[in-house]
Amino acid sequence: MLSFSQFLSTARDGDILTTAPCRADLAGGTIDIWPLYLFHPGAVSVNLALEILTACRITPRQDREIHLQSHDTGRAERFANLDELLTAPAYANPLAAYLVRYFQPREGFVLETHSESPAGAGISGSSALMIAATAALARFTGLQLELEQVRVIGQNVEAQLIRVPTGCQDYYPALYGGVSAIHLEVSGIRREEISVSADDIDSRFVLFYTGAPRQSGINNWEVFKQHIDGDQRVVGNFAQLARIAQAMKGALQARDWKQVEELLGEEWELRRSNAPGITTPVIDKLIEVARSNGARAAKVCGAGGGGCVIALIEKGSRHRVEAALRQHGGEPLDFRLAREGLRYHNANRRQTAQV
Repeated sequence: MLSFSQFLSTARDGDILTTAPCRADLAGGTIDIWPLYLFHPGAVSVNLALEILTACRITPRQDREIHLQSHDTGRAERFANLDELLTAPAYANPLAAYLVRYFQPREGFVLETHSESPAGAGISGSSALMIAATAALARFTGLQLELEQVRVIGQNVEAQLIRVPTGCQDYYPALYGGVSAIHLEVSGIRREEISVSADDIDSRFVLFYTGAPRQSGINNWEVFKQHIDGDQRVVGNFAQLARIAQAMKGALQARDWKQVEELLGEEWELRRSNAPGITTPVIDKLIEVARSNGARAAKVCGAGGGGCVIALIEKGSRHRVEAALRQHGGEPLDFRLAREGLRYHNANRRQTAQV
């Protein structure tokens, strides 16, 4: 199996190669699913892009065959032409196949994907890959899309794929990188960059995989239904989550790390009470291990039930926290803020354009 770096370096002249980063959400997750945010004026989601990348590569063919291959999952399939793909009853690589169904290129090609994210990590690997693959297929088919169009297509196709409503916040770190406040308003969705030093972010957070994948669509769907059905406990929790997210934006802008700590802890306590299964004994144990060794607060990334946890740590405690997590079955991931979002690369991996 090709490593991620090998995948990038083996691109050839004529290939289309794109990358997009994953994300960690700090506050305001799930409320970004339409129409939940319309019931909470001032709703915002706060997240940061991770230097944990996804990639898509398209190689034109001389015939009409379509080859889809996912290097991180080891899945591959071939279709004689587009018509065969459109009429197939099922797919080994549904993310790529659903996007091909949307763009419907008539020429043959090989579409390959790769991801540095563990499976089911809760750091939006599928949404980031949606952005990378949407941008690559748009270029392959000659379409010039604005970034917001890339987001809309990627989000809508992912909803077709997972068959439950999708939130919008996951796509913005993949598009722009950095630290983001995603404002969720009646007039539309807009991104605001939060100006925070990348070195400050890198030194203050740890990200670790719990070893168990999660199913964000299922967890979010259960909470979504409870909110729409008028469950007052869940509606009240979301009002508090909206308040916390607004305060988190202000705390990051002010570099008030004590308040970030308090808000992160408060957010997690509220979120874990929304529905059974958002936390697990393994998650609770690993968070306690992290807190006993220098973490100040922690929360699950995404919808919970498994995946990754992000922790705010005391400066200088990274090695101690990560060593303790490894001893108890956690898998620390390389944490760095992704300063850039969606990018096109040329064949020798010189970055040619940030979209």
